[in-house]
Amino acid sequence: MDRTAWHELPLAARHAVEAHTGPVERSETADKGVMSPVACVLHTGSGRVFAKGTRLDDPSAWMYRSEALVTDRAPLAPRLLWQVEAGGWLLVGYEYIDGHHPDLSPGSADLAPLVDALTAMSAVPWPEAVRKKPLHTRWGALVPDGHAHDLEGRALVHTDMSPLNMLATADGLVLVDWALACPAPDWADTAFTVPRLIHAGHTPDQAETVARRVPAYQAASPGAVDTFARALHAVWESRERTDPLPHRAALIAAAGAWVEHRALTVA
Repeated sequence: MDRTAWHELPLAARHAVEAHTGPVERSETADKGVMSPVACVLHTGSGRVFAKGTRLDDPSAWMYRSEALVTDRAPLAPRLLWQVEAGGWLLVGYEYIDGHHPDLSPGSADLAPLVDALTAMSAVPWPEAVRKKPLHTRWGALVPDGHAHDLEGRALVHTDMSPLNMLATADGLVLVDWALACPAPDWADTAFTVPRLIHAGHTPDQAETVARRVPAYQAASPGAVDTFARALHAVWESRERTDPLPHRAALIAAAGAWVEHRALTVA
């Protein structure tokens, strides 16, 4: 995505932000992520702030408002600092988190904090004031026929468990970018993490072993997890057909390996 840099924003938008932050001394435009027209770190006299946003007339503007509401209630998330609408832009400020993206490969020291994070996240209910489609509705016809009930739940689920959305700190993992969060089963974020572990070098059995350290996943119905695995694989294949991206092939292969592993295990 071609991003709009801080200095390219209208003066009214920048002044509205600086009413919260104080003068911005310099900024760094983020080089990762594909969704936000504005995504940058602002350096101010009181420290760093992460800012993201889009034009007010962008059809996706509602997602930024929703994300701010969810992040404000989410576990292990950056603090929501401010939200402004000025100069034709919607901009949201979040606490800057100083950390590294975790290593999800076998034997990594980041796996224990990952399990701790997934366990904590599984205990948080969806904030009912925020209106979002639940997972089984979002995935729609890609859920195996007659099995939508397997994916019903009212936990607050991040849904995009890429290590690029995780920051490892001295106090544990922090989850960023809650734009795709929705209501789902309490074990769903752990299930979303399984193909990420496979992609990072785990066998499907090793990935499941890590996942079962999360009590909510351990207690999940095997049939429901089977439904999830098959639906996720179908969703990722569908996205690749409609919007191909270079990183998806390896993730689709990891999800497919997980489906095959579960089929063999049940058999």
